[in-house]
Amino acid sequence: MLIRDANAADWPAIWPFFRSVVQVGETYTYPQDIDEPTARELWMLRPPGRTVVAVDDSGTVLGSAKMNPNQTGNGAHIAGASFMVDPRYRRRGTARALGEHALAWARTEGYRGMQFNAVVESNTGAVALWQSLGFRIMTTIPEGFHHPTEGYVGLHIMYQPL
Repeated sequence: MLIRDANAADWPAIWPFFRSVVQVGETYTYPQDIDEPTARELWMLRPPGRTVVAVDDSGTVLGSAKMNPNQTGNGAHIAGASFMVDPRYRRRGTARALGEHALAWARTEGYRGMQFNAVVESNTGAVALWQSLGFRIMTTIPEGFHHPTEGYVGLHIMYQPL
């Protein structure tokens, strides 16, 4: 697997799985009916942010991540990141590789920590993965996320010093 900077030509491969993941409504706070231009603007970041794709040996996009300052101004020393893996290519280590890549990027860029603002409590696979990479749950917003089948569930804020 290769992780590289995403470019405009990658968006047609990202958009279908982005749309399907968001439409299900179980893991992201984006509107479930998000349109393509809005999604592209949110995901395909400009500096100081960065968007990457994970591709296999044939160049197939397996997943993507975006990394950026979590806040602006005096909060810009903490990084943030979001990750999305095409459901057809899950369980291949893509999310872990993207997470490790994002952490390495943040360290190289001089960030002092990485914060995830909204990890859905019921997304136990993601919570376990981020914990295995050194993130801690700093707090949970009770009923911070309206899950389509589980109702209101907690929304974790997770953090790792770098």
